[in-house]
Amino acid sequence: MLSDSLSLGLAAIAARVALRPPSVRHSYGLGRIEALAALGNAVLMLAIVVAICWEAVERLRHPQPVQALPATVVAVIGLGVNLLAAWLLMRGERSLNVRAALLHVIGDLLGSVAAIAGLLIVYFTGWVAADPILSMLICGLILGSTVSILRETLHVLLDGVPTNLSLTAIGQCIAAVNGVRSVHDLHVWHYGPNRVALSAHLVLEDSAVWPSVLVSVRQRVANEYGIEHLTLQPELQGTDRFPLDRLIRRPTPKQD
Repeated sequence: MLSDSLSLGLAAIAARVALRPPSVRHSYGLGRIEALAALGNAVLMLAIVVAICWEAVERLRHPQPVQALPATVVAVIGLGVNLLAAWLLMRGERSLNVRAALLHVIGDLLGSVAAIAGLLIVYFTGWVAADPILSMLICGLILGSTVSILRETLHVLLDGVPTNLSLTAIGQCIAAVNGVRSVHDLHVWHYGPNRVALSAHLVLEDSAVWPSVLVSVRQRVANEYGIEHLTLQPELQGTDRFPLDRLIRRPTPKQD
């Protein structure tokens, strides 16, 4: 419950700070603070999983008596609190920050279920190993989700292309606009929760078409990929001498 309180507090503070507008020192705003909070919560969850598994192994090696009924009452109260917290979090925005906090709550919720089941087994059968064994099984379930959020958070912090978008597809979409000869130095990244930015250099067939190209590219990218924060630089033919893996050319029309 202490770890839940810490994770929820960290997530709430990060969500509050992320709402601050851009400034002269942080021109993109502070949206990345939520990714940092998610990273901190994921690392904390990994530490908790390791600690519980370590304690479970010690309990298996050196069984200790358990006061089953009082502990069951505490576990049931904890289960109720975690159900309420999970319900509130699931109603909110599904950002990395919220998902990381929800992971803590779900982990503790499953821990309460495991504790209740293990304590009832201990009470009715006297098999004290049931509690640590169930604890390790729950840790195994939590570990997969924790690693997934940790990987996704690191991807955002390293300016990776959003997992639901294809850099090649976006480049081909832009290169297909009339007046665009090729696209290079294309970058797509998260700069805040559910906010994506794009920058690219566009080689034009004629500088006179730039105003219409700019409007067309913005409309296409916004309609097809939901990206509205674009920074585009026009260039003329003859300047697109770049490695092939960084250059996306306009599709050649098929001949009848």
